[in-house]
Amino acid sequence: MNLESLLHTTFGFPGFRANQQAVCRAATDGRDVLLVMPTGAGKSLCYQLPAIARGGTALVISPLIALMDDQAAKLSALGLRVARIHSGLSRDDSRQACRDYLDGALNFLFIAPERMRVPGFPEMLARRKPSLIAIDEAHCISAWGHDFRPDYRTLGEHLPALRPAPIVALTATATPTVQRDIVAQLQLANPALFIHGFRRSNLAIEVIEMSKPRRHQFTTALLTDAASRPAIVYAPSRKASEELAAELNHTLGRNSAAAYHAGLEPSVREQVQTAFQSGKLSVVVATIAFGMGIDKADVRTVVHTALPASIEAFYQEIGRAGRDGLPSRTVLLHSYADRKLHEFFFERDYPPATDLVRVAKALTDEFLMPDPLARQLKMDPYQFQKAVEKLVAQGAAAIDVAGNVRRTADARPTSWRAGYDAQIAFRRAQLDRIAAFAETQQCRMSAIVEHFGDTADGHRPCGKCDFCAPGSSTAQNFAPPTPEQARHLCAILSALGNRSTSTGKLHAELAAGPLRGTSAASDRRTFDVLLDALARAGLIAITTESFTNAEGNVIPYKKVALTHEGRSDDASDLIGVVLPAELAELSKPTSTRNKPKKSAKTRTAPREQFATPAIRERSMERTAPTLKLSDSTPAFHRTRPAASDPTAALTPEQQALDVRLRDWRKAESARIGLPQFFVLGSSTLRSIVLARPRTVAQLQTISGIGPDKVDKFGASILALCNG
Repeated sequence: MNLESLLHTTFGFPGFRANQQAVCRAATDGRDVLLVMPTGAGKSLCYQLPAIARGGTALVISPLIALMDDQAAKLSALGLRVARIHSGLSRDDSRQACRDYLDGALNFLFIAPERMRVPGFPEMLARRKPSLIAIDEAHCISAWGHDFRPDYRTLGEHLPALRPAPIVALTATATPTVQRDIVAQLQLANPALFIHGFRRSNLAIEVIEMSKPRRHQFTTALLTDAASRPAIVYAPSRKASEELAAELNHTLGRNSAAAYHAGLEPSVREQVQTAFQSGKLSVVVATIAFGMGIDKADVRTVVHTALPASIEAFYQEIGRAGRDGLPSRTVLLHSYADRKLHEFFFERDYPPATDLVRVAKALTDEFLMPDPLARQLKMDPYQFQKAVEKLVAQGAAAIDVAGNVRRTADARPTSWRAGYDAQIAFRRAQLDRIAAFAETQQCRMSAIVEHFGDTADGHRPCGKCDFCAPGSSTAQNFAPPTPEQARHLCAILSALGNRSTSTGKLHAELAAGPLRGTSAASDRRTFDVLLDALARAGLIAITTESFTNAEGNVIPYKKVALTHEGRSDDASDLIGVVLPAELAELSKPTSTRNKPKKSAKTRTAPREQFATPAIRERSMERTAPTLKLSDSTPAFHRTRPAASDPTAALTPEQQALDVRLRDWRKAESARIGLPQFFVLGSSTLRSIVLARPRTVAQLQTISGIGPDKVDKFGASILALCNG
């Protein structure tokens, strides 16, 4: 079979992209294949062309309805016979697709993985063997992947009955650990492995630390520039996606943007997808938890308005920009509060092992309905669902298409425990890695390539990200240091130079030394930005090390050391050092900065630069809004004067909150290695108990809670207050 000729006559392409031909040849010849290739590099062709070359019907398993529909539409447009079976289609459509498959009338049949749980469906597929089996988003099969799906985990049980068809497993995000797990779970026979470069040379990555209240306004301003669109924005929740889409429509024009998440009706999601593909919509705001599966070539910008759950998820999502090979940009907005929110969701989604033990003991060899079983165990339905999901992941339970659950044949009471503990540790490590990536002092693209273990890449700087080329950044402005900033920077270099033969200084020791008494020492973010600027210019190196304390906890810490360039006589000239323009406040003398602020009537709102042509100004929101109490002020605000009264009697509900907050404060203090009053002072804690804030705005009105506290601890405090 002449694959080049088939490529031209069927798809109209003049030739293969890099690495495609070898993959297509291996699959056409009947070999199992594992393909790890960057998003937009042409993975789909690597199963579509071999499927056509082999004849018969190819079975394609995909977890994303949007991606399934998009690929099916494109293949149908080429004159190929395609059918789909997923939850968004009617029962009659699904039955017709099955009949067409058995009649041999299809080139491709796309199915969702949960279809393999439908009684009789795997047997129906086995009655007429597929010519090829493609498993898209194959990382979903691995408990070590970033998007594990229990339905994927059971695929390996059904595939032997569909042999001798070759299996092509495709993914854009698989670390070496995940790659090995895919091969094992799918039982690939001597597979041909094609692990190609993770570097996206046309993407410029920018990472900006920003408090949550400012992010929607920032994103709206960034996308006001028409050159930044089409764009995909990832929001952390359905509500946030809808709110931001509404703000974008208000600014960019009606029907310019739309939300896209799992809570929408399938028909609405399809309308949004079609409108975005056709160009009627210029922005889609999607939840991070719901994969879009959009194959749109000309997406110019991808914005994350919160920290993703893993580097793998981040890489997959930014890969939707610039598939046409033209320059594109991705912007990640983050703060410490994002990490706390992820930890909150982590605790919710990974129940304690005792919950799994209770569920595992209650399971029988027969399928049981979940709701009565949850009531029998006196467990919250969501808590029960998560426990079942984790038992399924560890092979200790099985579910049918109706959601009924039973224990597996080889399940033992705690046979799943070691695997579950390992998965929890792995998930926590993923959170650590994405948080470290957001704060890394190196090329953004190089850090991603290094994470995926691409040893052939060479880890060369990309020359485009905000670390490599801050001058070309569009999401934030950089400028040479002011005289005051230059003095701070030189003081850091001088302090490090005093120990030119040592391995460096501790981060905290450095802040407490040459910059003592300045805002650069007292404000963590300012000091870190100064260090980042020196690292970006290659004058210092910042490394993360750790030690194990007496309790056995691993405590990470940072060390700072001069590089060879930083030791040279020219280092004090600060050549190549630039700082975010918003740090101009540092140029003011300390005495001026520490003077009492003007009253709310005369104070002028601070200004901040947006690096977009259309909008250049907005509030820095450095301070909480000034509140004037009156009869119209909500009762929450009017209770503030009494909040500091230590003798005020607490209701039982307030006493319970007080205990929860104190326990959390103690744990947080131990985690960061600082006294408890650093987390929350006693009077501030008391104020929170009495006022019980429910939102960020309410939390900011409490004495002792400033922007830094909100960023660091706000998510945890609000989670406790909201119950």
